[in-house]
Amino acid sequence: MKSFLVQTTSEIKSSHRGRLDIIADILTSAVGGVRKTSIMYRCNLSFKQLEIYLNFLLSKNLLKAFVQRESAAKRFFETTKRGMDFLRAYRNLDALMSI
Repeated sequence: MKSFLVQTTSEIKSSHRGRLDIIADILTSAVGGVRKTSIMYRCNLSFKQLEIYLNFLLSKNLLKAFVQRESAAKRFFETTKRGMDFLRAYRNLDALMSI
């Protein structure tokens, strides 16, 4: 078994998404405000996974929930300023790791 440092770039890229990758996907898809179902399909998550991540992101103020006047029964989710800061940091780290 190879250690992490010996893996080739293609081996690392083909690995499963980690938690931070999923969080970044959710925050990216929620820029501008979207419904829960849209996030679920865009990020390829099960309903249960989505609920866990949404609760976590809401508790960390990376995501906010709101309702629009026209559709009071429908909740929307939007990336906060703090969430945008996370995305910037995530992309910078991703760029450093891909060199």
